[in-house]
Amino acid sequence: MAGGEFELIARHFSAFGRGPGVVLGVGDDAAVLSVPEGCELVTSVDTLVEGVHFPEDAFPEDIGYRCVAVAASDLAAMGASPLATTLALTLPEADDFWLHAFSEGIGQACSAFHLPLVGGDTTRGPRTISVQVFGVIERGRAVRRSGARPGDAVFVSGTPGDAAAGLAVLQSRWQPEPDHGEYLLGRYYRPTPRLVLGVQLPGIASAAIDVSDGLLQDLGHIAAASGCAIEILAEQLPLSAALQSHPDRQQQLAWALSGGDDYELCITLPQDRRPPGGFTRIGSVREGQGVVCEAAAGLEQAGYRHF
Repeated sequence: MAGGEFELIARHFSAFGRGPGVVLGVGDDAAVLSVPEGCELVTSVDTLVEGVHFPEDAFPEDIGYRCVAVAASDLAAMGASPLATTLALTLPEADDFWLHAFSEGIGQACSAFHLPLVGGDTTRGPRTISVQVFGVIERGRAVRRSGARPGDAVFVSGTPGDAAAGLAVLQSRWQPEPDHGEYLLGRYYRPTPRLVLGVQLPGIASAAIDVSDGLLQDLGHIAAASGCAIEILAEQLPLSAALQSHPDRQQQLAWALSGGDDYELCITLPQDRRPPGGFTRIGSVREGQGVVCEAAAGLEQAGYRHF
């Protein structure tokens, strides 16, 4: 790599490492983080591969922003506050223009989500990006997938389906009017991890998950972990005006229920509790197993498959 690995890191990434929980960041063998007394460390890692998780011609600034946002969404689902992040970057070559734009996106996301970049690795190979995030939560308060119970209500944040519709626009499978197209592409390239909502969930939500592989598939993980069934009422799904501009109602539902990549939060709550603002009720938990959505027959097992 031009200038060497350490010069590359110093030039493009070392400025993003300051934060209240960072004792030692980029530049040593390992980072040192401070976890507040009475808290537990929450961590997750996501890997994005060029041509699989983002198009080969995607603008590198958007790729950088997206890879941090995707990983940060897992912290939101657990109810954790962000602490820090690391980046492992595999590149076919040290393209300075690409790296500069990519690092701009990384910096924007680290700032927006309060995730200082404290370390990582670089190597040569097919373009692959792995982001590990760290968060903190009061001991014993992490929101899990396994707490849903029959009688709970099911809620989702935001408007699911937008990112899948944005991908359809990107792949020229749909051409909405320009304002709607710009909105949907933004929802694909620059998702918003619901960290502000997530930290309000401990003590309120019985279960939570972020919507990465499709609403039906991800709710299936809650149903399986909790040993119950979940019924979704498609007519209650909150759909954006941009998504509803598509003329085919079944296609709208397919994107909302099985498209994935929205990084919204889906939660279950006991009937005597109310969600934070920003959530819409879409169904209920009941006895049984699996996910049921009568208005979307054939989509229950759909969603993103990694293999």
